[in-house]
Amino acid sequence: MAKRGIVLMNLGSPDSTETKDVKRYLDEFLMDERVIDKPYLLRALLVKGIITPFRAAKSAEAYKTIWWKEGSPLIELTRRLQKAVQQNFEEPVEIAMRYGNPTPKAAYDKLIKEHPGIEEVILFPLYPHYAMSSYETAVQYMKQVHAKYKYPFKLTTVAAYYNNADYINALAESMKPYIAKPHDHILFSYHGIPARHLVKTDPTKSHCLQSANCCNLPSPAHAYCYRHQVFETTKLVTEQLGISKDKYSISFQSRLGKGWLEPFTDIRLELMPKEGIRNLLILCPAFVSDCLETLEEIAERGKETFLEAGGEQYEMIPCMNVQPLWVRAVTKLIQQKIQPAALNA
Repeated sequence: MAKRGIVLMNLGSPDSTETKDVKRYLDEFLMDERVIDKPYLLRALLVKGIITPFRAAKSAEAYKTIWWKEGSPLIELTRRLQKAVQQNFEEPVEIAMRYGNPTPKAAYDKLIKEHPGIEEVILFPLYPHYAMSSYETAVQYMKQVHAKYKYPFKLTTVAAYYNNADYINALAESMKPYIAKPHDHILFSYHGIPARHLVKTDPTKSHCLQSANCCNLPSPAHAYCYRHQVFETTKLVTEQLGISKDKYSISFQSRLGKGWLEPFTDIRLELMPKEGIRNLLILCPAFVSDCLETLEEIAERGKETFLEAGGEQYEMIPCMNVQPLWVRAVTKLIQQKIQPAALNA
């Protein structure tokens, strides 16, 4: 009888490309107070009165361009990762989404039903970097559901792993076949967040954005600072691959409103050809599974923007998805949580 279970948690996706399903998904996603951190009534007015009524149909069309016969690419890729990771464990592995299906309750209920003696669930958020609108909201939601339904097992969470050697190695190896081809530049496009989120998650309340080089100055804030963590991931992977600093840069995509981290990916894609960058490689390390933001925003619209601006060659490096080294990295990070508990049992 399994004493432990494992849950891999990803962002989520609409149930279909129908506008009503996309609207339901966007409502749940954007009403999250850690995504749009406004008072409830203002958030509801923005989301349900302005954003989703106008955005749902357009987003539905975007989803249709990347939808697989199995359904959502993100959901399907997460299921494939689940199967690959399960091969390395006797403990049962389930998946849950922060928004949409399968829900955290569905994952918990399945574990309890099939393994009634379970004592601990290890949560693996599929977000390498800490941000209140991704890693934090996923973990807090799992904790809320755990407490609300009074599940008898303990919940243990794997910390953000942006600088973990196995994650960095897997990311570097996933890049190697692409950087071996001729190219002018590599753009690391990370998901954007409002700059104010960095201040909100700063436990010291005196470090983030207080100086031009705050991300390079030692601080406890770095454990919760998305900007520092994406800089560190980029530094570590480029050092491992021997990529010189003049051959890569960082940008932030998917902005929604003002005051988000810069530079913006779409603006950089417009400007790069004018700067002499005609052959571009681009990757999105904040995502471990390909999804709308990689397959449509970057691989499709990003390419169109770059080529129309005068670029000649453009290629997106896929997310790690079910790459063997990534599966191994996930396995090791979970095992590190299991082993100390087993020794203390």
